[in-house]
Amino acid sequence: MLIETERIGPNLIVRVDGELDLVTSPLFREKVENKLNQYEIIKHLILDLKKVNFIDSSGLGAILGRFKRLSQQGGRLSAVNVSPQVRRIFELSGLLKIMEIYNDRQQALNS
Repeated sequence: MLIETERIGPNLIVRVDGELDLVTSPLFREKVENKLNQYEIIKHLILDLKKVNFIDSSGLGAILGRFKRLSQQGGRLSAVNVSPQVRRIFELSGLLKIMEIYNDRQQALNS
């Protein structure tokens, strides 16, 4: 799994390449937490999931944990480039009640 991050003002964009599952979710959690600690001004976490086709309960938990942290600081979570399979996982898990999905990064940044 490959994770790349980019900060644009108060936005942290996290590009994930690969599955977000029991094996890879600790790395995701660690990298995102490190960036959130490094940039205390982050108010919007944008997950770019273009190259993700599977997320299990561990991955959902890692995403939910980052949402909880941000929401306590008045921040929010969104995702872009979400495949139909991952969108369905988000629907079934209830994550779509707490996050927005946008077609692309620019839409998420403009929201």
